[in-house]
Amino acid sequence: MKEFGLLFSPHWLALKNRVRRLRRDAIFKAVTLLGLGALFWIGTFHVVYRVLVYFQGVPEIGGYLTAKLLSMFFLTFFTILLFSNAIISLSTYYLSEDLPFLLSSPIPLGRVYGAKLGETVVSSSWMVVLFGLPVFMAYGIVHQASLLYYLQLAAALPFFLIIPAVMGSAFTMILVKAFPARRIKDILLLLSLALLLCLYFLFRFLQPEKLVDPESFNSLVEYFARLGAPSTALLPSQWATEALLPLLQGRVGEEGEAFFYLGVLASNSTVALIFGHWLFSKLYLEGWNRSQEGQQSSRISARILEGSLSFMARPLSLPHRALLVKDIKTFLRDRTQWSQLFLLAALVVVYLYNYSVLPLHKSPLGSFYLQNLLSFLNLALAGFVMAAVGARFVFPAVSMERGCIWIIRSSPLDLGSFLWAKFWMSLFPLLLLAETLIVLTNILLHVTPLMMVLGVVTIFLVSFGITGLGVGLGAVYPRFQVENVSQIATGFGGIVYMMYCLLFVGAVVVLEAWPVYLLFLARIGRRAITAPEWLGIGLSFVGILILNALAVWVPMRIGWQKLSSYEA
Repeated sequence: MKEFGLLFSPHWLALKNRVRRLRRDAIFKAVTLLGLGALFWIGTFHVVYRVLVYFQGVPEIGGYLTAKLLSMFFLTFFTILLFSNAIISLSTYYLSEDLPFLLSSPIPLGRVYGAKLGETVVSSSWMVVLFGLPVFMAYGIVHQASLLYYLQLAAALPFFLIIPAVMGSAFTMILVKAFPARRIKDILLLLSLALLLCLYFLFRFLQPEKLVDPESFNSLVEYFARLGAPSTALLPSQWATEALLPLLQGRVGEEGEAFFYLGVLASNSTVALIFGHWLFSKLYLEGWNRSQEGQQSSRISARILEGSLSFMARPLSLPHRALLVKDIKTFLRDRTQWSQLFLLAALVVVYLYNYSVLPLHKSPLGSFYLQNLLSFLNLALAGFVMAAVGARFVFPAVSMERGCIWIIRSSPLDLGSFLWAKFWMSLFPLLLLAETLIVLTNILLHVTPLMMVLGVVTIFLVSFGITGLGVGLGAVYPRFQVENVSQIATGFGGIVYMMYCLLFVGAVVVLEAWPVYLLFLARIGRRAITAPEWLGIGLSFVGILILNALAVWVPMRIGWQKLSSYEA
């Protein structure tokens, strides 16, 4: 036990020192993040509370819906934890800087496994637990649960968290053992692909569309059977659900069933720990040795890539051409980045699939009106998707220069040209994604030509604003010292960027709502547009143009000023 304390002490001391040395700006950032987290926490609680109250008022099937929703929550948490543990364990077990010291010290290998497993559990689970608490509190308050429910929850959660941590780390150890060391980062690509498959099976496994469409079942009995049936009795998510449900639904005399499933969770987490320790002792050292080897590259493929990039960048000036070639090479060499394109492709597929299965013909509003209404709302949704993609690929563009920023500052390329080069390189991929989403969804919705043109033009303008916000704010809040690119978007600057993007997209949609409504009524022959209304429509679209211009120019200008005065 003393050895575990020694292994965890550096993390504790680092946290204490970080809190002690907080500067005024860091305190402001921390308070802002805590405030945003509290708002999200309260919002989650409110939404879940309202849904559960509604379920309580549904006769006969309210209890089934409540149980199914809790099962879906736990299954979603389990899937997220499984893959976050697999990805984080790659860093904690193989790429952490303290590993050479730990493995050369007289600490038993089993203690190293336990310490790294604990580090993995904390790193991967804290956010899921933090934002899962309002869900569990809403369940307890709505069902007026006793103290026993909260004690049971506190006992079940640690066992529930251990199982995906062991499974994820075991998956990573097997991959590291099987892969050549020079391809170790390809593991992240496989993890991404595996995540795609898991999310697909999770989505099909839950079959949420059937629960809100009783007509898809042959009989009411079959509907109740599907609603009341557990997802599967072999998943830890179902064990956690069954450990809490009897205490929520007030099943008198069935508390023993809840304790039985708590025992199932505890025993399986113990078995998982034993299995993980055994696998660690068999596979870890050889896998760690492989992870220390270098990486080879093919000279032929490098020459082909060099020639292709030089040909594509030929129209650009020499400094911009060099910057473009360098950025593309960096992107292609970092598998942790380009592998996420597969996740982006999956996002597009799911996005389009959701629109293709909408039962518009069942709506009392009429499919024609609903198609065009959804097309307009799709502008906001596509804008939010672009903002999320921009947070991962556009906002980090400046910070990804890392130490090379000093070379760029001392080069003949001025910082303004550098930022605008980043802007144009980020704009075209984002614009391609945005137009693809809008055009294909409008085709699936069979919208009018007016809505098609409006959507294409609007998303074209919004792409400029989101790119300008990303590059500009990325220069305002640079993080040149981070080791992992994915950490750039999770900082304070990334949150500020997302907030501004949401406000920007929301403002564009609000400015466009009234003109679109008038144009749509005129298009279907309901009424003619008067001269003052034409003036208002023109002013609204001019406002959208001005807003987009400001979203590009202001952040880029401020980013240039901040980057020019950057000292550390």
